[in-house]
Amino acid sequence: MAFDIGLGMLVLVVVGTAITANVEVQGSSPSPAAYAFGALLGSLMLLRRRWPVGTLLVTAVALVIYYMLDYPPVGLAVPVAAALYSAAEQGRPYWAVGTATTLLLTSTAVRIHEGDDLAYLLGFEFAGSAGLMATVIALGDGVRSRRNWRAELDKQARAAELEREREAARKVEQERLRIARDLHDLLAHTVSIISLHTDVAREALRDDPDTAQRSLTKARSACSDVGRELRATLGALRGSGSDEAPAPGLDRLGELVDTATAAGLQVRVHTTGTPAPLPAISDATAYRVVQEALSNVLRHADARTVQIELDYREDAVVLRIEDDGRGAGQQPDPAGWGIIGMRERLALLGGELRAQPRPDGGFLVQARIPEQP
Repeated sequence: MAFDIGLGMLVLVVVGTAITANVEVQGSSPSPAAYAFGALLGSLMLLRRRWPVGTLLVTAVALVIYYMLDYPPVGLAVPVAAALYSAAEQGRPYWAVGTATTLLLTSTAVRIHEGDDLAYLLGFEFAGSAGLMATVIALGDGVRSRRNWRAELDKQARAAELEREREAARKVEQERLRIARDLHDLLAHTVSIISLHTDVAREALRDDPDTAQRSLTKARSACSDVGRELRATLGALRGSGSDEAPAPGLDRLGELVDTATAAGLQVRVHTTGTPAPLPAISDATAYRVVQEALSNVLRHADARTVQIELDYREDAVVLRIEDDGRGAGQQPDPAGWGIIGMRERLALLGGELRAQPRPDGGFLVQARIPEQP
């Protein structure tokens, strides 16, 4: 608003000065009505933002009427310059160009008809007025373009910031899900082992103290293992640089087998193909799939034997974990958190999971883990 007031005052001063200068040259007394036109043109600047085209047209019409009343000449471009600038600056450059062209052609035609000197008229007046009009229109359009450019930059910056926030939230969500999967796999398996060994110890405590002691030792060992992995996971979350790997791989498959065997299962491991080191995330996923499958067997299957097959192919490792348990009744909820967790892990790598009862009894978990996620 302050700029508009200042622009209006500038128009009033410029037009008033031009009127006064022409009156002094002609030696006549100033006309209050002529100055009123200057005040009108200046006051129109207060409306230029809301009605830029209307302001321009009223200014042009007022200027035509001013000259029709034979008031002191004040030039053509100077009185209308602010209105032309305003129209272009408010995004109406075509109106500004059209109005300026119309005024120039009309004024030139009238003055030629009145017999003005063509050399002076076309070489000085026309060129000067056209140059000034073109300059203010270009200035207004440049200001508008720069303003729009800055607005676009701000919009892009806001969009980039929003995208960064979304990406950060997505990463946090992925990390939360990863931690939830790891904790579920770790705790579910360990709790199953502890529960089985404590049941064995409770039943054998009086009749077979040695068996009870071995079972309690196994339960204690499972507690130590889960405590170690929990500390490693918390260390990774805190960025403490713990030397313990929070994500074990297939190199620790033997530990899973020993734990399941100690819990009463007969576990056989069969490997085909040429074993090759896997990327850390693929290796950890393979370990967690076997861990979860064995945990489900221990908790739900009432099985005696488990067959684990590792098939190393050119582009993937295929795991098959089969048991001779209850099959369809093995899991009370086939879409439980364990199965969901395995599916999520494999989906992140582009792998596949099958978890279903076997036709001849028992349950099958088959996972395809790409070597290059």
